[in-house]
Amino acid sequence: MRIQDSLEAIKRISSDKEKMEFWSARDLMTVLGYIKWQKFIEVIEKAKVSCKISDHSVESHFLSAKEFLPEPVKTPEGRPKEDYFLTRYACYLIAQNGDSRKPQIALAQTYFATQTRKQELLEKRDYEDKRLEARARLRETENKIESTVYSRGIKFQVEFATFKNKHIEALYGGISAAKLKKMRNIPAGRPLADFDTHVELKAKDFALAMTDYNIKDKNIQGKENMNSEVVKNSQATRETLLSRGIKPEYLKPEEDLKRIEANRNKEVKKLP
Repeated sequence: MRIQDSLEAIKRISSDKEKMEFWSARDLMTVLGYIKWQKFIEVIEKAKVSCKISDHSVESHFLSAKEFLPEPVKTPEGRPKEDYFLTRYACYLIAQNGDSRKPQIALAQTYFATQTRKQELLEKRDYEDKRLEARARLRETENKIESTVYSRGIKFQVEFATFKNKHIEALYGGISAAKLKKMRNIPAGRPLADFDTHVELKAKDFALAMTDYNIKDKNIQGKENMNSEVVKNSQATRETLLSRGIKPEYLKPEEDLKRIEANRNKEVKKLP
């Protein structure tokens, strides 16, 4: 049996709704050509160090099996049998830190490097999809609130620009849209939202949706009153973010969504 097949054969899937894939270190040890657990645990410890240096959570990738099993598996001598549940990334690091003289290690390095890269690309694409969807929703909300405020006292484009900037300043702790663009090296003529993280897009959508609802529900009239309302809702949204340890002004800009959309359109055109 090829090592790729062996590694797939010992792969397990969690029973929860996440359906996460993982490997038992004990199973992996055998496939990688190790006989003694004491030798293999040395490789695991090296892999943990690599994981930490790479700025990944060791606890998230190397899970102690005893935390998940109702009763620990025991050795013939009656001692608890140590084991780890490993993510694909953890397996990749173990292969990278294994004995390169073993042919199984070299093959496993190639397998896990390829599979890890595939997983990274899938996760990246999934995140891009979420950003694109959130950007589209925010655009809809922005169009809706623009129609609302223009019918209740805001008459000029400069007044609407002030309304939007009040929203940004309240959400980002007093930082204006223009200053935020300079901080993030975003061209002056481009919308901030095209470079926002997913959480920023959702936060902006939530704050503006609340504002649109309250303006209509409370029959708010006049630009000053509407400016006050958007500030209140944006500040409330900011407080929620801060309570969860998120400071929006410190978030790094993401890849330009216009570029992502252009790449997606190219992919569609290449399809038969």
